[in-house]
Amino acid sequence: MEDFSPSDLKTILHSKRANMYYLEYCRVMQKDGRVLYLTEAKHENQYFNIPIANTTVLLLGNGTSITQAAMRMLAQAGVLVGFCGGGSTPLHMSCEVEWFTPQSEYRPTEYLHGWLKFWFDDEQRLAAAKTFQQARIQFLEKVWNKDRELKLEGFDFNNDAIQTALSTFNKRTGDAKKQSDLLLTEAQLTKVLYRFAANNTDIKDFTRQHQSTDKANDFLNHGNYLAYGLAASCLWVLGIPHGFAVLHGKTRRGALVFDVADLVKDALVLPWAFICAKENATEQEFRQQVLRAFTDHKALDFMFETVKQVALQHYTAEAIEAQNL
Repeated sequence: MEDFSPSDLKTILHSKRANMYYLEYCRVMQKDGRVLYLTEAKHENQYFNIPIANTTVLLLGNGTSITQAAMRMLAQAGVLVGFCGGGSTPLHMSCEVEWFTPQSEYRPTEYLHGWLKFWFDDEQRLAAAKTFQQARIQFLEKVWNKDRELKLEGFDFNNDAIQTALSTFNKRTGDAKKQSDLLLTEAQLTKVLYRFAANNTDIKDFTRQHQSTDKANDFLNHGNYLAYGLAASCLWVLGIPHGFAVLHGKTRRGALVFDVADLVKDALVLPWAFICAKENATEQEFRQQVLRAFTDHKALDFMFETVKQVALQHYTAEAIEAQNL
């Protein structure tokens, strides 16, 4: 059988990769041409393999370390690596860098060129933001109408309160004259979704708090950061810097990650955060549920499709062909 080099692993499309890992209290290393993580048990050390060819994001939490050799293999396989706090939140690293991004001189450039082609025009950037907002609702409709588990938990897309809120959302989104109008409309819809989810799961007096100890808020924070990992991976693969946001503030260097993550948060993270809080699930159980939902509903695929559509909307076939010469 012919041997593969780590760089050959990048031939597996990132949008088709299945795994996103959060590790804590372990050591990540390279051994016999594989990337492993080592945990210290009471009587012996245990090694577990990380299938880097099928992995998009590796989050390293409390008590972790990584060797240079492992980092080299992860970079060659195109795996995004980030350091974070406990439970995968918050993301942090020295020098205000959130992600180690593998270096490659041969990533596609047409998506960056297409993005910049419209980004400096206020009207076109607003139109792209509206496209993102419309896409997130389409994904919400698709997921909530398809997912039997969510339906059994009462998350019905055709609920009167949801439809009324979406009708208002669609009208105000279409009428929006600037990004702040869209953000206000988004905030109003999100409040309705929170209220609907809280009532649906019998969680009393819910208030969204980013610094909180109640499970629903903790799970929302946790799930959102998992979505940020997928979004960062999508943008790295397409070669679009995180600072070129279309909706969130232009002065925030990671704002485009928030834009892309928002495509899937309402549909997947929000309902499962409340369901798992109602069931008093552990952090690990919630994480496994959300990651499974991401895979089942092809969340990363949807991010790629949406970002590529927006990036290439003003990019001619002739320009794409010229890039490939």
